[in-house]
Amino acid sequence: MTRRTVVQACAVIGGAAAIGSMLPATAAVAGERRGPRRPATSANGWTTQPNADLDSQVWTRPVAGVGLDVQVWIGDVEAVLVHIVRRFHYEVQELAAVDLAGWRPAKALRRGLPESNLASGTAVRIRQGAGAKGSLFPLQVAAVRDLLADCQGIVRWGGDDKPVDESLFYIAVGPHDERLPRLATAIREATFR
Repeated sequence: MTRRTVVQACAVIGGAAAIGSMLPATAAVAGERRGPRRPATSANGWTTQPNADLDSQVWTRPVAGVGLDVQVWIGDVEAVLVHIVRRFHYEVQELAAVDLAGWRPAKALRRGLPESNLASGTAVRIRQGAGAKGSLFPLQVAAVRDLLADCQGIVRWGGDDKPVDESLFYIAVGPHDERLPRLATAIREATFR
């Protein structure tokens, strides 16, 4: 073995080691350029939740005066959606436990459609299974319209969507819309008078 062969072998081994040590750093830099992965959101822009009642923003909440519970995003969303359920129960049609559903896992819903809002806990199904157009009588529709008008555009009814889902009510604004906390505060103040 000549001295030249030894020097060339060392150079090749050293070069390979240098390149190998740079590859993980290059991969790390490439990962940083992409940025952190954003959490999945429902159609209305709220973060979907992996479960309810455990490490989540979604909790089972009582609907006062009705004797029902529903899984919704706690806080302002809760105040508004529980209000919707309560008013529906008293002004549109009396509800039983099987008529009401809140949070659902995202994998069970069609992504991009308003029903995906159930995965973030920002929607409820009232009279589930009765989502087809015409499932409410005209006086019931008028009562729903009155309820929606009181919510000042913060809540949308699936009866106005395409495809129609008359059982779906959801928060129609994103998490940073200042109108939501104002409406929630007004509902809380009216409830506790």
